[in-house]
Amino acid sequence: MARSPLTLAASVTSALPRVGVVGVGALTEGAAGRYDAAIAELDDGRRVVIRVPADDTAVPELAAEVRALRALTPGVRGLLPFRAPELLGEAGIGDSRAVVVDFLPGYRVDAAHLPPGRGAATSLGASLAALHALPLSIVRTEGLPVRTPQQVRTDTARLIDRAEATRRTPKALLSRWQRAVAADELWRFESAVVLGGAGAASFLFDDIDGVPQVTGLLEWHGLSVGDPAADLQWLASAPAAADDVYAAYVAHSGRAPDARTRERSRLYAELEFAKWLIHGHEAGRQDVIDDAVALLQSLGAGVAGDDILTDDALDVDDAIALLDRMPDASPVAVDTSMQTDAYDPEELSLWITTEQGDEADPAETAQDPALADTAPVAGGRKRTSAGATSSDAAAGAAARTASTWHPDEVSTAPIDLSSLDSRADHVSDADEEREAERASRAAFQRWASSDSE
Repeated sequence: MARSPLTLAASVTSALPRVGVVGVGALTEGAAGRYDAAIAELDDGRRVVIRVPADDTAVPELAAEVRALRALTPGVRGLLPFRAPELLGEAGIGDSRAVVVDFLPGYRVDAAHLPPGRGAATSLGASLAALHALPLSIVRTEGLPVRTPQQVRTDTARLIDRAEATRRTPKALLSRWQRAVAADELWRFESAVVLGGAGAASFLFDDIDGVPQVTGLLEWHGLSVGDPAADLQWLASAPAAADDVYAAYVAHSGRAPDARTRERSRLYAELEFAKWLIHGHEAGRQDVIDDAVALLQSLGAGVAGDDILTDDALDVDDAIALLDRMPDASPVAVDTSMQTDAYDPEELSLWITTEQGDEADPAETAQDPALADTAPVAGGRKRTSAGATSSDAAAGAAARTASTWHPDEVSTAPIDLSSLDSRADHVSDADEEREAERASRAAFQRWASSDSE
């Protein structure tokens, strides 16, 4: 049974001695069923977020989050162009632990709704480049995971072998992935500090001179040393802005240029389907297996005849030239009252693109809640239970006492910037080449966020 906001707020005084709680409210959406979460206002004017694992499966992730936030010393935070939550304290609550961090204001944007051009897309690319430029010692000192390029390559090969062992993976996809693993050129990269697959919706935005800019980053539990491409796999879910995000990322990177990061990120995104199949096979879930096979077949149709490793690679000069050609971002009217401190964001919209590429009604195509406890997402995020719907959040807000805030102040639903920007791309149904890409994206958009295995 979920803990009430009042119960969670009571743990604040244990975690933070000599402070009083003057207001409390439910933190909407962000926990996605994996955490009980609330936001509290303290008597010194601060707002804090309290989270407690809803079950044992979320305990390791929250522990990893705590370790990562402790690694972010003031000196490290000073190297980043955005804020990270500050760990304020911990306290026991029953048989579990409550973690208290400061509340970060801002709004989120789903990858699928990220508009192209200067602004949100380029700010995301530059922010990821800054993160990947952090000294490796930050991770090593805290004893967090460290993987070399060869270890990453070996782990990828093992994952493909496990997918092949299920005997349900399309042979064309297996060959495509195996050719990628065998290509030495693809694996010549420099390990960096990474988030382990955090997506676009893990970032917080605010409007600066009318243009969306990254101001904060949630989701730190995957902090480690590994392949920077893992943090870019969500680009497969952002067709309109992917090129601009990546161009900004390359142009702002202070590390040795890696011309094949984009290809590896695509490989990792595709392998999330393989992980889904493996999960279903090992769990004995025929419904999951059938769903994974359908997704893999759709993916195979969308990438038929293509290789992961392309002939062209984007280097620094190409990226700078592309950025120079981008139009300046025009001011976008965004309602920044949609604040967030979500820690398990939706990577993709909950509606499913049909095979014909028509946009479906979200109310008709939202993922079946019966499968939401294990469904994968293209960006690599996973969760163990479905998040609250907007109607659930509204009902909860209506039931709050007068001491809580208006629900818009802590709403965590990502917004659609592309609908406010006339530069958003429109895909032509008559274009056969784009139809193939849409078929692949349709499979990716069937996945809803779930907890990593």
